[in-house]
Amino acid sequence: MSNAAPVEPHVMNTYGRLPIALSHGHGCRVWDVDGKEYLDALGGIAVNTLGHAHPKLVPALQNQIARLIHTSNYYYNPATEQLAAMLCERSGLDKVFFCSSGLEANEAALKLARKFGHDKGIDKPEIVVYEKAFHGRSIATLSATGNPKVQAGFGPLVEGFIRVPLNDIEAIKRATAGNPNVVAVFFEAIQGEGGVNPMDADYMREMRALCDANDWLLMIDEVQCGMGRTGKWFAHQWAGIQPDVMPLAKGLGSGVPIGAVVAGPKAANIFQPGNHGTTFGGNPLAVRAGLETIRIMEEDGLLENAAQVGLHLQTALLTQLMGVAGVKQVRGKGLMLGIELDRPCGVLVNRCAEAGLLLSVTADSVIRMVPPLILSVAEADEIVAKLVPLIKAFLAEQA
Repeated sequence: MSNAAPVEPHVMNTYGRLPIALSHGHGCRVWDVDGKEYLDALGGIAVNTLGHAHPKLVPALQNQIARLIHTSNYYYNPATEQLAAMLCERSGLDKVFFCSSGLEANEAALKLARKFGHDKGIDKPEIVVYEKAFHGRSIATLSATGNPKVQAGFGPLVEGFIRVPLNDIEAIKRATAGNPNVVAVFFEAIQGEGGVNPMDADYMREMRALCDANDWLLMIDEVQCGMGRTGKWFAHQWAGIQPDVMPLAKGLGSGVPIGAVVAGPKAANIFQPGNHGTTFGGNPLAVRAGLETIRIMEEDGLLENAAQVGLHLQTALLTQLMGVAGVKQVRGKGLMLGIELDRPCGVLVNRCAEAGLLLSVTADSVIRMVPPLILSVAEADEIVAKLVPLIKAFLAEQA
């Protein structure tokens, strides 16, 4: 880890960067320009599904780059239909719109919900969203987000959102009672930026029933928690339900930018030509990355690995941390885990990096781990061995 942060005089100051410039990676490890090695428990923030320089992914992308990187949505790309079919098969849904990021996918979902409402004659459609949610940083997705810190300075926000607490079915019933303008409910199956907060399986089932009863769209943001991260293709599948709209991104392309909105029967035909579009969505390189990611995940049993190694990691963290003063909870599913402390702990990001471990702190006091789905048991044990002493030392000095 370098002693001084690299100077970037021509780059906008939008990120609180660590003083690290990464050079290359292999598997779950990366190296900086000074040759220091790190175990990557962040995975590009749940993006690098297959880790770094995967021996099956690299030649496939090289092959695609030598053929076509980008054309235009004026033309058919047969691989786009292949990837769409794979996503529909694994989700049980019907049709897919491809874009380039989670923000774009969530923006498209919000547009779908509004068009759904207008098609029913609702002039001012409203969408239920949640406290602590994070759906992106465009003006609309920022308005759906439940974080005043990231909203500050960007008002006026977009209207048409009703905000409710997590996992409280009576709260949403009260908030929507007698309101004919409600068209959709939008939540993350597991909140990521909000602090690795899971929606209860029972609550998701109740929400599915409530949406059915009221003819609302159930829209589940799987941008961070989807693509096998929890041990199923999509985190809501643990509740045995299907949404009407499901935004995806992050892990779908293993590092190549790609997003998608997968829709069921109620939403699959809302968009028609001219209603929505994107320049880069569904381009040949991004779609090839998605196809190869799914193929390799299945060949290598990565859903099972995420479930098994994630449980091993969570159990080890619980064993060593529960009962430690200052540790509130270890939570999550599969390889999407958070450790909540009773105080802000952002300094641990630097301390972990100095110890050769990359992770993040979100919601001020939650240590977040979303490593590549290829993580081994031995690497999980290494995370615990590096992280637990640093947490204990931090809490002791704050006592």
